[in-house]
Amino acid sequence: MTTPPRNLPQLLAEAKRWFDDALLASMRAAGEQPVTVGQAAVFAALDEDGTTIAELARRMGVTRQTAHQAVHALIGMGLLEQAPDPASARSRLIRPTTEGARVHRRAQDTLEVIEGVLSDRIGADAVAALRAALTLPLGEPPLVEAP
Repeated sequence: MTTPPRNLPQLLAEAKRWFDDALLASMRAAGEQPVTVGQAAVFAALDEDGTTIAELARRMGVTRQTAHQAVHALIGMGLLEQAPDPASARSRLIRPTTEGARVHRRAQDTLEVIEGVLSDRIGADAVAALRAALTLPLGEPPLVEAP
């Protein structure tokens, strides 16, 4: 019995895991506080001036409860803080602390190095083509019928 070829969503998920594993291991090796993939995703979804938990959850594709748990763990680690939302008295903005901003910059720099490793492995043209393809607008998800 032969193994069926992996579909594109599986390949994309595997590539994301490769980046996540490399980033988190590199950050731990550099002496940074260990975070989970979900906690790291919070930083990727944050606006510079702060973001509400509801908006973070939407951007991350998780429930508010899941986003809330990740945010409060990061607040406990001293990487995030809450601030009043000037647009809404009922909302709070989540934003990086000075330490959180430093760690996020280090993570961004680390990702650049990891991309360089990928470029060395599969070629700069392949990485450029991948980036170009993934930044094209996809449009609304299609509704299709299986054959």
